Amino acid sequence: MKRTSLTLENLDYGAQQLAAVDADLSRIYTRLGTPPLWAREPGFASLVHIILEQQISIKAAQTVFERLCTHLGEMSPQRMVSAGEEELKAFGLTRQKARYCFGLADLIHNGKLNLEQLDDLSDTEGRDALLAVPGLGPWSVDVYYLMALRRPDVWPLGDLALAAAMQEVKQLDAPATRQQQVDIASAWSPWRAVAARLLWMHYLDSR
Repeated sequence: MKRTSLTLENLDYGAQQLAAVDADLSRIYTRLGTPPLWAREPGFASLVHIILEQQISIKAAQTVFERLCTHLGEMSPQRMVSAGEEELKAFGLTRQKARYCFGLADLIHNGKLNLEQLDDLSDTEGRDALLAVPGLGPWSVDVYYLMALRRPDVWPLGDLALAAAMQEVKQLDAPATRQQQVDIASAWSPWRAVAARLLWMHYLDSR
């Protein structure tokens, strides 16, 4: 069963719906307009990119990702398995991330993980399948569902930029805790992924 995905059209509709129910998000929408879709192509390359983004800046991760693509020639499970874990480290990946990326490539290459079938699974089943992959924690899986599969009601719990943006927008004393994020974001359903984009946009604009 094909799941609902965000498009430029329903992204703006969702932003308008959020602006109507939350004055703080309304101020962001009025000031900055519809947030970017920040869509990524579903598949292996996007998951590798997300793994690289863990615990480092987006810019640094992009640099490593581009270097890896250049050396592999093609960002595919087959090329990564052929390269091997040691070669990945030579391209600038840490030992841990090389292991995670190689392990992901090996699972897909051997047919134990089929990313194309995620749309045939419920979000819970699909997330469970990805969470079983070493190196893919809840934040990574949520970002994949939010950006690559473009689900409209995903909140990437633990995202540091969102915690900081929520502190500013909601005038909290400190970055929003995980529980505060859950509590506040619950009012934004079924458009939590749109709210995340609005807050990311605010975060980038304010800096």
